[in-house]
Amino acid sequence: MANHKSAEKRARQTVTRTERNRARRSRMRTYVKRLEQAIESGDATAAEAALKAAQPELDRSVSKGVLHRNTASRKLSRMAVKVNALRAAPAAG
Repeated sequence: MANHKSAEKRARQTVTRTERNRARRSRMRTYVKRLEQAIESGDATAAEAALKAAQPELDRSVSKGVLHRNTASRKLSRMAVKVNALRAAPAAG
């Protein structure tokens, strides 16, 4: 437990930051989950819309320090590849 004033304040700040980061992480995961569901459904237009919605959310999580920028970049890249494959699939068939 904190023994002096500055440590008590730091403990309070940690609790606040943890709550904020948990909410941000949850929100980001929700957008990613929606994108994955749209890809699984096979609907290219829904997947594109979900990707456009998820991209700024991932970028925001990077700027807030919830995700590392390379992690967000990797996730976006992989999802974009899947969306592009989905878009190209009906043209090939």
